[in-house]
Amino acid sequence: MIIQLAAAMMGTIAFSVLFGVPAVYYFYCGLIGCAGWGVYLAASSVLGAAASALAATMVVIFLSRLAAVWKQCPVTIFLIAGIFPLVPGAGVYWTAYYIVTDQLWMAVETGYAAVKTAVAIVLGIVFIFEIPQGFFLALCGHRRKMGRSGKK
Repeated sequence: MIIQLAAAMMGTIAFSVLFGVPAVYYFYCGLIGCAGWGVYLAASSVLGAAASALAATMVVIFLSRLAAVWKQCPVTIFLIAGIFPLVPGAGVYWTAYYIVTDQLWMAVETGYAAVKTAVAIVLGIVFIFEIPQGFFLALCGHRRKMGRSGKK
């Protein structure tokens, strides 16, 4: 499991480089990707692939929003890179392979699993983005700045 976590961290950092993330955030992106993969591995022993992806995505997005507030940068820096290990790329590949090789039943099975995982990822993102920004500001010890009218 340690090798898988290290691979997830390194893969996330490599994707951060490819995605153009500023170098100061590589380590944080790697930690977030590693945490997401760790949750996925732990949950997959109890839950199915889609439910594990949902739980892992929620952790990745929560940590991404927290890091974005803490480092005062856009959340997409951490979100896109951190979600990388969870994306069902192999499922999509095998679906296309089975379609080309005329193994339609296998294509349906792998395609359905890939779509379930993708939907779980989207739902995880939506669930965590529904948490108000003030919650993350409070967790990081920031206070909202007052506008000219004195309102938050």
